[in-house]
Amino acid sequence: MSRRPSIAIDGPVAAGKSTIARTVAARLGYTYVDTGAMYRALAWAARERNIGPQDAARVVALLDQTQIRLSPRPGGGNEVLVDGRRVTADIRGQDIGQLASQLSEIPAVRRRMVALQREMAKDGGVVMEGRDIQTVVLPDAEVKVFLTASVEERARRRHVELQQRGFESDYESVLREIQERDHRDSTRADSPLRAAPDAVQLDTTGLTQEEVISRVLEIVAQRTAARG
Repeated sequence: MSRRPSIAIDGPVAAGKSTIARTVAARLGYTYVDTGAMYRALAWAARERNIGPQDAARVVALLDQTQIRLSPRPGGGNEVLVDGRRVTADIRGQDIGQLASQLSEIPAVRRRMVALQREMAKDGGVVMEGRDIQTVVLPDAEVKVFLTASVEERARRRHVELQQRGFESDYESVLREIQERDHRDSTRADSPLRAAPDAVQLDTTGLTQEEVISRVLEIVAQRTAARG
């Protein structure tokens, strides 16, 4: 039996990567890996211990001492566990997202995370999403998709998502935070956010979730067929 392909889905914050990747994985029977949740889990652990992003040595030591595990959830998605404690819901606040973005700028943190993520994908049959999957983590992935949308649309989506999760949310604040994260993610020295030259870029502004899923599945089918 031939190796099932790896599917790398990247894009800026609130581009819809998690929902799309999770659904695509479920429909294909692949393993879904939310790499952003891994950084958020580290951020949650750091906040619990009052470790800030300015203390890189303590952050790296914390990562070495902490077990971060993604466990498949019934119906799709990942359950996130930190040292056996389920933190899936706890890591979704804006404050954790901001801290995760800051911690991801630490080169040693990225190197350790990349090694873990590559191990998860070594046998193929995965849909992995994040900020640098197609360019750094899985540069040889058979299928690469870069999802994006206008910053206003992404802020609207995140604002609605946070409200639905029970978090307090102000659209203008969310918009500013997304603009800051876009700048930080795209200008960092180590693994900046960008589309790989061989990635299919898909602007999801104005598209329904099902339209985006269908388009991604078409891209997977086309790239898989091209491999023979």
